[in-house]
Amino acid sequence: MKIRLLSSALGDLTDGRFFYEKQGEGLGEYFFDSLFSDIDSLTLYGGVHPAIFGYYRMLSKRFPYAIYYKLVEDGSVAVVWRVLDLRGDPKKIRKSLTR
Repeated sequence: MKIRLLSSALGDLTDGRFFYEKQGEGLGEYFFDSLFSDIDSLTLYGGVHPAIFGYYRMLSKRFPYAIYYKLVEDGSVAVVWRVLDLRGDPKKIRKSLTR
């Protein structure tokens, strides 16, 4: 399976990286590497996650983030739409997925 990241997902990852880098030197890079490792696992496990708000949702292993994606092209491509911090208001999370 191939993986495609939308600009909205890349923006979410960049925002998270800056947030965690402010918390401690090197933590932003660790966040970035960890989330990309989770996203890379979609090549094997894409489509096995529960559907939430019309997207598959994979929880990050190391950070309180969720990766929202859809399968397209007969399930051969996982398109990552958003990578969202789960500590936020659930209504805002839902709203950001419906835009």
